[in-house]
Amino acid sequence: MQQPDHQPISPDAKRPVVGLAEKPLAGIRVIELGQNIAGPYAGEILASLGAQVIKVERPETGDDARGWGPPFLNGVATTFEAMNHGKQSVTVDLQSEHGIAWLHRLIACSDVFLHNMRPGSLDTMGLGAEVLCARYPKLIYCELGAFGHHGPMHLRPGYE
Repeated sequence: MQQPDHQPISPDAKRPVVGLAEKPLAGIRVIELGQNIAGPYAGEILASLGAQVIKVERPETGDDARGWGPPFLNGVATTFEAMNHGKQSVTVDLQSEHGIAWLHRLIACSDVFLHNMRPGSLDTMGLGAEVLCARYPKLIYCELGAFGHHGPMHLRPGYE
């Protein structure tokens, strides 16, 4: 498995300047914790509309979809490439306090937090909707669940 190809990203980095001929979401920063298809595809749509999308991946392996092939292009599955072009990528260890603190700094200067992790899985890390929306009142929190947010199956993991 190829290591994720990450560009340096700083929470203190300036946002892109919005000009007259920019795309509709130019100047919007999105933090994406997307895996496989649904989350990354939502992020890809936002990136194609001009948002700066920063994809957060786990150390060592990154998004599982990197290995979903063949076909591969330069060692990375083309499915992954199709769902993630136009994004920046950063590795963050969400199992460490340092990684969580760094991600909070990045979220603090962002407009949207997007994820398709299992419902409730980010709550224990202090990254659930209740915590982030209270801490960052202007943040748009988007959670994509495989089975919705209510009902008997809403906590089950699943693919798109």
